Amino acid sequence: MSARIVVINDDESILDLFRMLLEGEGYEVLTSVETMENVEDVERLKPDLVILDLKIGMQQEGWTMMQKLRMYPPTKAVPIILCTAALNEVREQESVLEDKGIPVVYKPFDIDEILKAIHSVLPDPDKKASSHKK
Repeated sequence: MSARIVVINDDESILDLFRMLLEGEGYEVLTSVETMENVEDVERLKPDLVILDLKIGMQQEGWTMMQKLRMYPPTKAVPIILCTAALNEVREQESVLEDKGIPVVYKPFDIDEILKAIHSVLPDPDKKASSHKK
């Protein structure tokens, strides 16, 4: 059973890139162009990982959603990766993100960089599958 990754980004081309890249790596990918107002909506998707853009539209809705996910008990332990071009805003909060164990990948990103971040918080899908066979 492959890990389920939810990618939230307001750019359809970024979502398409993530879908193509991550499905090619063996992950199940769900995407959204907007943040989910209710964290219960995320909980229902049962993600193993959420990749979240800091800025959705012109607002920092991703930051708010990240905080909601961390405060809501059922999603508190779901790993989050912040993938954003908002360099200055994130740099101001880097120590907070490090304390919470939230990796940051800056756009434009290198494919190896995003995969490294994903593998740092999720088991390799091949290893996961082979461990289930034993």
